[in-house]
Amino acid sequence: MGKNKLQRWAELEIFPNVIQPDPSGKPGEDNPLKGNWRRDVFRNNNPVVLELACGKGEYTIGLSQLFPEANFIGIDIKGARLWRGAKTASEKAINNTAFLRTRIEFISSFFGHDEIDEIWIVFPDPHPGKKNSNKRLTCPFFLNKYRELLKDKGIIHLKTDNTELFNYTLKIATDNSLEILYATNDMDSMRRDKIPLPGNLCQNPSDTDYIERISPGIHSISTHYELKFMERGLKINYLAFRLEKNKNISYGWERSNPK
Repeated sequence: MGKNKLQRWAELEIFPNVIQPDPSGKPGEDNPLKGNWRRDVFRNNNPVVLELACGKGEYTIGLSQLFPEANFIGIDIKGARLWRGAKTASEKAINNTAFLRTRIEFISSFFGHDEIDEIWIVFPDPHPGKKNSNKRLTCPFFLNKYRELLKDKGIIHLKTDNTELFNYTLKIATDNSLEILYATNDMDSMRRDKIPLPGNLCQNPSDTDYIERISPGIHSISTHYELKFMERGLKINYLAFRLEKNKNISYGWERSNPK
């Protein structure tokens, strides 16, 4: 194991903006922060947004700087990657950002009912092939976990270079009659045409052009992987849809063949 990785793991233990589960605890056991992130971590009542499988936390950091009126939590299991975002946030004194080291499967152990306002999933592992589809972060198993945490009709944002993952997620959303806010195979065209991203964070009802004004900033956030994809001339897919609190998400064949 590399010296740098060991050093980063040690620093994660002392970063005040990093939460790591007690290694002596049982997987799936509720964490004391569940339902209490605003009170105990951010000490405000602002909206809470998650970035799942955040890697180095580029989007978590970028969004937190664009939206100082909201709280952002980057989640990943790989501590050496998480370290980068946590260190940047510490160095820049970005106080509306936190990082959680855990597997997405255990997300329900850390967040309470209606505690989350929006979720971003940026360049996740696409798990290509039909046999791997139940591992995708947008499969029904995970979407049903998210709807427990999200406020009713909370937004899921997906950015990916993988067309298979994009089409799969779009079909899940369409088959379940979820409200599609935006779907494109070329996110850069949104930037060129100055199309605003959907969202409902931090909007002042009297400021109707707020999202249009801040949208170029959101478009400007690029992850390490996104830059590599764009250098290769790959198009970036983007999808945004709402999850309904009381609507169970399933595959189409499950509804056609109920048990």
